[in-house]
Amino acid sequence: MLSSRPYLVRGLYEWLLDNELTPYIVVDAEREAVRVPQQFIQNGQIVLNIAPTAVRELNMANDFLTFDARFGGHPMEVVVPFDALIAIYARENGVGMVFGHEPVMPGHDEAATQEAKQAEERPALESVDVGEQGATRQNADEKEAGKKEPDKKGPGKKKTDKERPSLRVIK
Repeated sequence: MLSSRPYLVRGLYEWLLDNELTPYIVVDAEREAVRVPQQFIQNGQIVLNIAPTAVRELNMANDFLTFDARFGGHPMEVVVPFDALIAIYARENGVGMVFGHEPVMPGHDEAATQEAKQAEERPALESVDVGEQGATRQNADEKEAGKKEPDKKGPGKKKTDKERPSLRVIK
């Protein structure tokens, strides 16, 4: 599956321009294949103005954002892989989007495969109880059966602190 980041960046870029705002990007300058002016990097990051008046030949393909610009009077081709793009925002009011780390699809590398295995071991989100009568009946059934399995059907079981489900955000 393709990354959603280039599509979101293109959409936000157009939206910022349509609202007569100046689009800026924040780039992780320490990532591989990033080509930016080294003298302006601070704390491993660089902020770049990508407004049409500031750059030439802006190209937002699915892999890289590239453009030509002048820094201190010297021309340079800037290359930013989309996985190194941290944020796009408006200079005037800070409206925009900060991007988190996008997970790699399982099977692409060992780390992603191991992360997927760990995710399978995490508890699943289950529904909450519906009332005392249903919870009492469920608890009595469990005692008879000698089991403490979660109710896969959903309602009717009270949860203790140890049995509370967790929710994992997937981007």
